[in-house]
Amino acid sequence: MNQTFSQLPRDTRDTLFMLGVIAWVVMPQVSGLPLWCSLFCAAVMFWRAALAWQSRPLPSRWWLLGLLVVFIAATLFTYKTILGREAGVTLLVLLLALKTLELHARRDAFVVFFLGFFLMLTNFFISQSLLTAAAMLIALLGLLTALVNAHMPVGRPPLLQAARTATGMALLGAPVMVLLFVLFPRVAPLWGLPSDAASGRSGLSSQMTVGNMASLALDDSVAMRIRFDGPRPEQSTLYFRGPVLSAFDGRTWQVLEAAAQRPSKWPVNLQVQEPAISYQVTLEPSQQPWLMVLDATPIAPITPAVPGKSARMTHELQWVLDTPVTELLRYQATSYPHFSHGPIQTMPGMYDFMALPSGFNPRTLQWAEELKRQPSYANYSAVQWSGLALERLRSGGYSYTLEPGLFGLHSADEFWFDRKAGFCEHMAASFVILMRALHVPARVVTGYQGGERNAVDGLWTVRQSDAHAWAEVWQAGQGWVRVDPTTAVAPGRTGSVQRLVAPRGIIASAIFGSVSPALALRLRATWEAMNNRWNQWVLNYTQAKQLNLLKNIGFNEPNWQDLVWVLCGIVVAGSLASAAWSAWERHRQDPWLRLLTQAGVRVQKSGIALLPNSTPRQMAQQLQAANPQANLTAWQDWFVRLEALRYAPPTASQQTQLKHLLGAMRRELCQLSLPT
Repeated sequence: MNQTFSQLPRDTRDTLFMLGVIAWVVMPQVSGLPLWCSLFCAAVMFWRAALAWQSRPLPSRWWLLGLLVVFIAATLFTYKTILGREAGVTLLVLLLALKTLELHARRDAFVVFFLGFFLMLTNFFISQSLLTAAAMLIALLGLLTALVNAHMPVGRPPLLQAARTATGMALLGAPVMVLLFVLFPRVAPLWGLPSDAASGRSGLSSQMTVGNMASLALDDSVAMRIRFDGPRPEQSTLYFRGPVLSAFDGRTWQVLEAAAQRPSKWPVNLQVQEPAISYQVTLEPSQQPWLMVLDATPIAPITPAVPGKSARMTHELQWVLDTPVTELLRYQATSYPHFSHGPIQTMPGMYDFMALPSGFNPRTLQWAEELKRQPSYANYSAVQWSGLALERLRSGGYSYTLEPGLFGLHSADEFWFDRKAGFCEHMAASFVILMRALHVPARVVTGYQGGERNAVDGLWTVRQSDAHAWAEVWQAGQGWVRVDPTTAVAPGRTGSVQRLVAPRGIIASAIFGSVSPALALRLRATWEAMNNRWNQWVLNYTQAKQLNLLKNIGFNEPNWQDLVWVLCGIVVAGSLASAAWSAWERHRQDPWLRLLTQAGVRVQKSGIALLPNSTPRQMAQQLQAANPQANLTAWQDWFVRLEALRYAPPTASQQTQLKHLLGAMRRELCQLSLPT
């Protein structure tokens, strides 16, 4: 195939290379494009490749106009507009593919190249990860190679030569890019990518339907990274608190709106005990306003001082922001694993935490009634009822699994009496239903539990697969008490890094089946450590870090105007240094050789290929041989005089006139014309 490709005509070869680069740029967008757009784009690209391979003419303008109307109509039908981010990217992909069918001149190719550059940037709307950046760097080099190749003279220059030139250009521009990245002021809203608040992401939700969290546990992506300031606490104490779900309709658990609207009647009454845990969290975007912190955090986490990032704690101990987290967020927090909270006496509205919908889980309710009628349980407290249920889980043959099967309307009945298997959400929900049936106030708490240490960078990594659900029961005199039913069934889930792993598919088993698990874990840890460095050094490079940089170089109270002045000063200094170097280089270089080079460039631009290292007389002969009918006496005389200056230099008394002679000949060179 390589030999066949190398033997293709230049137009065919260059077109196929350009189509390959465009396909590489478009590929990351496929997941966010409508299916019809991807199919249309692929069909047009294959059509253009076939035309190039077979050296067939391009379609007429009527074809292009018809396809354009279809593309615009399809975009309007899908998005109801052609404006906005998603519709704009879709239309841009289609127009770029359509433009490849209109490559009649070099100007059309330039339009394709620059559309490709613009589309390359839109990939960062979807992801700003290190993998995306690496893919777009390859795309940048590919587009630069195609652009350089289009500027090369006639003939058949190898693509490798154009790639070397493009790589050199990218390396020369890298210092400027780094300088602008470090010092260009990050002033909102001009800086940053537009976020789409409607775009979702896998993660915790403000509601829980039995079975959903088990599917979330299959997601191995990173939810947050933790850097503990001191020794890491015990694995069993790492409960990162999320939404508290108290309203139940028989299938779905949701946040209790009534309780959320009366914080004054439900005092937090948070009491903490030493020791404290201080740590730094790097939270991945979740499109939710929650700040994930350990139980319990009495003081607001220290977040970046930007609008919309002020945090408040609900009476359920959950910390939330005013706006969703749409970009990487880092904050500092201090938590106390030993704590108590909530009212210690019965208060109005306590029934909300004992309410159960009618018509659901009749066997669980009957079991609770039977327990309450037994004299030995007559004076049981909430903690004692919890202990009774946990003992049932420990000794009743229950198991912890990701695949418990589909539950029906009576999920608690099926868990307690039929399946006796479930994920943490099945256990927590069934436990809370039983407690409420026993007239014990109880609620479901969701969040993350545990995590694992990255052996490469030492950070504690919490994944979506660490999503967890547990319960809280209310005990008079103590308040809300955490009870984790999963611990009774699978102690390793909360006491170590033991996690359930979903079975691999056929393809994954074939590809990774022979890879050592230890090697796979090491590679994953290395890649995630690199991603974290990318997040911290690039994505999380904020204006505060810019100003800290100015402080380190002597500014007392820097602001963004100081950044502009520093940037301008460096640009001016760099320009002056470049001008000085250029002047020194011109002075150092032999002026005679420089003039000969200028003459050779003039001749080669006319389409005449000169032999390497030609002398002035040889240039004159090659020029005359290429234009035998033209009168080139002026050129020949000029080359002879130039040669005389080299091989028959002026006398000592005329040495001072050499510069003036060369200057005069340079002016003559500009006035000489070549035959057309």
